[in-house]
Order: sequence, then structure tokens, then C-alpha cells
Amino acid sequence: MSLSRAPRAALLTTLVAVGALTLSACGDGGKSGGGGDTNFVTNTGGIDTVAKGKRVAPNKLAGETLDGKQLDVADFKGKVVVLNVWGSWCGPCRAEATYFAKVAKETKDKGVQFVGINTRDTEKGPAIAFEKDYGVGYPSLYDPIGKLLVNGFPRGSLNPQSVPTTIVLDREGKMAARSLRELDDEGLRKMLDPLIAEK
Repeated sequence: MSLSRAPRAALLTTLVAVGALTLSACGDGGKSGGGGDTNFVTNTGGIDTVAKGKRVAPNKLAGETLDGKQLDVADFKGKVVVLNVWGSWCGPCRAEATYFAKVAKETKDKGVQFVGINTRDTEKGPAIAFEKDYGVGYPSLYDPIGKLLVNGFPRGSLNPQSVPTTIVLDREGKMAARSLRELDDEGLRKMLDPLIAEK
């Protein structure tokens, strides 16, 4: 490794470590954060939303999926995209998985695409088994050290702060809603239905 690459590698390692610390280990929610004027509000159900004119797009969310294919979330522009941060080790993730699989099937014809972001599974095997056990038919980006979670969401936006986290992108590819807790099908529909109906 050259001297010019060593500081960059150390900085990246530090950023990833700090980012991993900010994600609580399978919590039941958290406080909205990011500092400054975030332009989002939290309703009583724990869902943060952003008005249409104030939404921002995530940074690049692309990489290898659990099944070894390449995926770029930006390719789904024009669809409502549900991003679900999960891990096979996470109890609330297991509790919500069947609901996500069900709603993904029910909303596919309405222009909705689900994408998982699997994190902190150091090997793919347990994550692949999780998807099989819970009937998850949509792709998941494999992000074992949280690189996508740290770099994929702008500071002050609807960024993931716990596992599980669900973030919904509108048809323009901008972050519109977020939940920092486990969701059932009813909670997921509360996030999705207004965005499906948006013109």
C-alpha cells in the first residue's frame, strides 16, 4: 500500500467504525437526528416524513446482492422503492420479514420495488437462509461492514440509525418516509400508500 493510500484507508476504516457505532443493535426505534434543519416530522406512529418539495435523494446505493448480482437503487427511479435495513441476527427483523415479503408481492403491480440492505452478517450464508425461511423474494444488497449505510445517506436526511430501519423513496428517487422500528403490514402500508397515490 502506498503512503498516499494509507491515510485514505485509515480514514475509511474510521468512518465505517463510527457509522457502525451510530446504528443501535436491533433497537425498537430512535430519535431523529442529523443536526440542522432536517425538514422532516415524526408522527405518532414513529414514521418520519418529508414534504414533496423538500425531499433529497440518497447518495449512491449500489453493490453486490446476496445472490452475487450487481444492483443500483437508482435504476428503480420511476418506482416507489422500499429500502429495508436488516440482519439475520436481528429479532425484530425476523418479526417483520413475513410482512415485508407479503406487502412486496401485493404492491409489485402498483410500481413498488423492495430492496433489502443486509448488514453486519459477516458471511452471506445466514442471510440467504433468512430470506429463504421468510419467503423474501426481493433482492438485498450485501453490506457486511455498513459502508452503504455510512456513505449512502446524506447527513441530516432520513438516514438509517438502527436495525431494522425502513426508508421509502418516492418515484423521483427521493427519501420521503422512514421508520426506525419493526413494522407490520399495516405500518408498512401507512408509509407506502400515500407515496403510491402521489402524482
